[in-house]
Amino acid sequence: MSSTDDSLLSVNGLSVEFDLKDKSTSRVINDLSFDLKAGETLGIVGESGCGKSMTALAIMRLVPTPPGRIASGVISLGGEQLLSATDERIRAVRGNDISMIFQEPMTSLNPVYTIGDQIAETVRLHQGLSRRDARDKAIEMLKAVSMPAPDKRIDEYPHQLSGGMRQRVMIAMALACEPKVLIADEPTTALDVTVQAQIFDLLQNLQEDTGTAIIMITHDMGAIAEMTQRVVVMYAGRKAEEGPVEQVIERPRHPYTKGLISCVPHLMVSLTAERPELTEVRGIVPSLKDFGRDQCLFATRCDWADEKCFSARPPELSFAHEQRSACWQAESI
Repeated sequence: MSSTDDSLLSVNGLSVEFDLKDKSTSRVINDLSFDLKAGETLGIVGESGCGKSMTALAIMRLVPTPPGRIASGVISLGGEQLLSATDERIRAVRGNDISMIFQEPMTSLNPVYTIGDQIAETVRLHQGLSRRDARDKAIEMLKAVSMPAPDKRIDEYPHQLSGGMRQRVMIAMALACEPKVLIADEPTTALDVTVQAQIFDLLQNLQEDTGTAIIMITHDMGAIAEMTQRVVVMYAGRKAEEGPVEQVIERPRHPYTKGLISCVPHLMVSLTAERPELTEVRGIVPSLKDFGRDQCLFATRCDWADEKCFSARPPELSFAHEQRSACWQAESI
């Protein structure tokens, strides 16, 4: 997939490798390509271990080296090549142009600094504000994310806040410098459904106000349906399917996508009806040692698999409405 002229962020042919303990090498991201347009929300969905978070770390140039490294590919933001940028330049891009909300706010926030100090540090570093102006900006951002009593909370420590409040702090910190791209890596992990809904509404409202493009990383197809316009389905470090959300959900072209959709529980129409059994995708994600094999890595879990699926990697086929699928059986599915 090649980048389009109106792409804000373009990832082309991205591959990330890690050295394993047995001296072998695993390609944890394999030839991944996608585009993100300005103001768009793109979903990246898949099970744990499929490479979603590693993709985000590669975009941020935060892949731990060693043992990992970006083996090949091009990542460009507004035409600027990020993989060839100097360390000084990429530090300026992080936070200023691309920000990330990490999965666990309790481990991402520093427990010995107040949340006000941590938000203020971001704007002082990237925008050169004075200490007083940075504090005012921090309060302003806490108000923007609907934090109760921001004037009070700014002087509190992470352990004094609830999980939902800590996640709001992470969002405030990520948006403090008004980035062009926000990467939200499972932003509602470990939160109850009421707080999840609040966080989703918050992100949507902030996007409408600021025009920030969002990459939403999740394992939940329900969140994808609610939050995103386009989706990339990842499996074992590869792109399985991509397309507009409505098209992918209504007419999936990959068995893994069908499995993820069928795993979403539905509300019962009638209280007297028998509750249907929840479907699951049988099996597990393959070992990292198998990620680079020249076959369909989903074949061992797939009801449609035939001999070809085990002997060659499927090409990425194009369908109507800009939908793409890497599956030998995509036409029949």
